Amino acid sequence: MADAVQVEVAFALPRRQVIVPLTLPAGTSAREAVRRAHLERHFPDLPAETFSEAELGIFGRRLDDPEQYTLADGDRVELYRPLRIDPKQARRLRAARKR
Repeated sequence: MADAVQVEVAFALPRRQVIVPLTLPAGTSAREAVRRAHLERHFPDLPAETFSEAELGIFGRRLDDPEQYTLADGDRVELYRPLRIDPKQARRLRAARKR
């Protein structure tokens, strides 16, 4: 078993994306990786809860319990932002505008 894992932590806004590469001790959780990425330094205009309370996933697969998920070498931890509008409602609005 390796002593460390190489991972990335990714966060994106509509016009800006940051990927932070990290070397972490083996056994580190996904949530801890987000804390250690210090994303608030890259996005000082966002509240800290944006990062500490975000839903997390690994390569597009949502994690049910990010505090318990142990990272593997090469994982990319992704932070998900809440949807602003329900996708079905957005389609209805677009269709109404086209009429």
